[in-house]
Parts: sequence; C-alpha cells; structure tokens
Amino acid sequence: SDNIWIHRVASNDLLQRAQDLETLYINSSSNVSTEDADSFFAKYPLYGIPFAVKDNIDVQNVPTTAGCPGYAYTASESADCVQRVLNSGGIFVGKCNLDQFATGLNGTRSPFGTPVNRYDASLIPGGSSSGSASAVAHGLVSFAFGTDTAGSGRVPAALNGVYGIKPSADMISTRGVIPACKS
Repeated sequence: SDNIWIHRVASNDLLQRAQDLETLYINSSSNVSTEDADSFFAKYPLYGIPFAVKDNIDVQNVPTTAGCPGYAYTASESADCVQRVLNSGGIFVGKCNLDQFATGLNGTRSPFGTPVNRYDASLIPGGSSSGSASAVAHGLVSFAFGTDTAGSGRVPAALNGVYGIKPSADMISTRGVIPACKS
C-alpha cells in the first residue's frame, strides 16, 4: 500500500498471533483476581499492539534487504529491540521501505518505490526511515522501528506529522541492525 511495505505478514499469520496472545491471556487469567490480570499486563505491556520494522532491522525468518533486493538474507533471529517488543505482546505486521542501505534523507532512493507522504503525495516522505514514518502516519501500525544516524528517523517523522525518537547511544542494542554507519 503506497510503497510503504517491503514485506507484510500474511493476514492468517496476523490472526494467529492475535489468537495466540488471546489464549495466553485466557490461560493466565481464568478465575484469577484483578491483581493477577494487572500482573499479566505488566508482563505484556504491548499486548496486541501492531508494529512495523524498518527493513534494515532483522526479524526472525523474514527477509532483510536494507532496500536492496540483491543484498537480501533471511534472519535466523530477531534484533534485540524487535524480540523485546514481541516478548511484550506486540504484533509484528511487516518490514517497511527505506532509502537503500539507510543512506538518504528524502525517502526516494528505493527500488521498492517511494512511500507516500501522509499530507501530500507530491511531497517527499523524508528518509531514510520513510516507510516506518508513513506506516504510522497512515494509521497502519501504532509504532514502527526505524534507524537514525543523521536525522533519518526524525526527518520522515516530522514530514509525516508523527514523532520520531532517537534514544541515547547504547541505550538499545544494535544487534541485528544494519547501520548506515556506526554511531
């Protein structure tokens, strides 16, 4: 949809993840107190929340291309940041388009097309996390992972009317992330 996605999870797999989470909740909360239910949501704070991942960040058994089909490989495990969200109950929806190898600020350097700016299709979406910002701005997911070396997460977020947050260095592991450069 509008060049946002490089890979989307199949509908039946999304429904299965939601059903698995629902079963987890039912099995852990049947005949228990409100305090136990609160404990469940403390353990799974992102329960049922859909999210997306920029395609330079690994998701287990999903191709990672970094915006270059010839570079594609299938990750054997998820990046730490993705695994933490999955362990917290998030629902992975798909991998988002980006400026190839995360090297651009305008969002137009991808063989998968240019994600559409939320406000005006004739405007650039910003990059390199263009697909991630567009997915959130279009309401397709609640949040998305991107990367930000020199503004490539915050710029597309701003151009699409959403927030882009760059954590302090070393606060989040970069294992499983293809960086534009190490910073």
